[in-house]
Amino acid sequence: MIGGRRQGAAQLTFDELGTPLRDTTFVVFDLETTGTAPGSDGITEIGAVKVRGGEVLGEFATLVDPGGPIPPQVVALTGITQAMAYDAPPLAKVLPAFLEFAAGAVLVAHNAGFDVGFLRAACQAHGYAWPRPAVVCTVRLARKVIGREETPSYRLATLARLVGARTAPTHRALPDARATVDVLHALLERVGSLGVHSLEELLDYLPEVTPAQRRKRGMAAHLPDRPGVYLFRGPNEEVLYVGTARDLRRRVRQYFTGSESRGRIREMVALATRVDGVECAHALEAQVRELRLLAAHRPAYNRRSKNPRTSWWVALTDEPFPRLSVVRLPRDGALGPFRSQQAARSAADTLAGAAGLRTCTLRITAVGAAATPCALAELGRCGAPCAGRQSVTEYAPAARSVDALITGRDGAALRRALSRVHELAAGQHFERAARRRDELAALVRGVERAHRMAALAGIPELVAAAPDGAGGWEFAVVRYGRLASAGVARRGVAPMPVVEALVAAAETVEPGPGPLRGANAEEVGVLLRWLTRPGVRLVRTAVPWAEPAHGAGAWRAWLDRAATATALETVPSEAARV
Repeated sequence: MIGGRRQGAAQLTFDELGTPLRDTTFVVFDLETTGTAPGSDGITEIGAVKVRGGEVLGEFATLVDPGGPIPPQVVALTGITQAMAYDAPPLAKVLPAFLEFAAGAVLVAHNAGFDVGFLRAACQAHGYAWPRPAVVCTVRLARKVIGREETPSYRLATLARLVGARTAPTHRALPDARATVDVLHALLERVGSLGVHSLEELLDYLPEVTPAQRRKRGMAAHLPDRPGVYLFRGPNEEVLYVGTARDLRRRVRQYFTGSESRGRIREMVALATRVDGVECAHALEAQVRELRLLAAHRPAYNRRSKNPRTSWWVALTDEPFPRLSVVRLPRDGALGPFRSQQAARSAADTLAGAAGLRTCTLRITAVGAAATPCALAELGRCGAPCAGRQSVTEYAPAARSVDALITGRDGAALRRALSRVHELAAGQHFERAARRRDELAALVRGVERAHRMAALAGIPELVAAAPDGAGGWEFAVVRYGRLASAGVARRGVAPMPVVEALVAAAETVEPGPGPLRGANAEEVGVLLRWLTRPGVRLVRTAVPWAEPAHGAGAWRAWLDRAATATALETVPSEAARV
């Protein structure tokens, strides 16, 4: 024996030991809802307790306005009435606060599939990416370690009495979460006697883990605990799957534990022979690299590879009587990007109607046109240039107003569309007015997004910094809408020399055609969201970063009002002065 250990015995590495359960942060939570269907039913209350090493670190509790009626049977069960939820904040305000509270922790719930299902649906509905946390279900864990001879059921109230929980469940979120904490600790004591001492071993202990998954856990051993992109490779070196992580090693190891329940991803793990990691300076660089790798490899197991996010654009045709056409390739003077062909078509129709452009696809000569006018001409919604009723000179102002809106020189076309909404409302055609209002709102959002993205893509070089949360800075060098360089200055490191080094080493970017100067629309969107986060600062920029003075940005207050208006409210009259 040397130092109390047998000679020749291999000491386990920290990576093999995993994350000790005593050092694991759990967020034990419970939801009260109006029903059992995520998405269609609403959340009425969220309660959560954050614990680590048996110590309570914090609690989160709030009622939530479910956005609809609370059924009588739910009121009888939970005691949460419509009056109680009336003044509660909506889920749109509660969800980001809860996600921040639970960030980086293992989620725990009693019958976790139910509660996590509602959270996933809420994230999807409100535009938040699901963070894919590790999840522990106390029902499943209890079924593994507590036999039927000890308990007649695995209901929370029954288990709470069995383990002597300090809080009795009451069908209210926070008390039920507190009771689940005591149940969790009792279950962890039991699995500890079975040799389960780390988070990874706990997740492996859950029944869904296959032997093939367990055997491949060592594929993550070489990865750093740093942000980056990981690539699962198959037997022929093909890229099977691409993902991002704030901690590469921790995230990839989750694929070999019970936290991974997706059938197709398990199939991918079974095929994988290696995992490559690309370390990145921070999360923004990882997001951008993921986009580029997805475009380059089109991995079979990434949904975004099977359904790539293509962009659509709206552009004036080059003919004597231009019309709006929906195209795939951006060109100078085009409006976009739009996420779908339908969205682009709807914007084109709304804009054509507002400006007075024709919508037919006829090829009309500059002089001598003699076609039969369509129904739109009879309704006064088209000047009928196809029948020779409108000359090129008379038609030109309509095309110029569209070009002025796209370039941000004048928003007269939007104001005309808004006037028509008011005319319909004044005539008590409320349903038609509401439909036109919603179409106009979609167009305004598309124009605003186009102006914001084009403004960023037009800057030859921009350097920005975001606080890293530990006293340091994360830097991004952006050139013509592309991430050209990324780096960090940790706390105590002088930031400007780091900036100068990043600029010197940055990728050379030549601008291309179109409003985004050849940049990928999705990458520009990722950069724009990062740059407009609270706390991000501009270090320097080659030219001022500014949106058009007469662009759709002036309509933001109107958009907020329109988003909450009903069919009868249409649009406040003061919006006509935008």
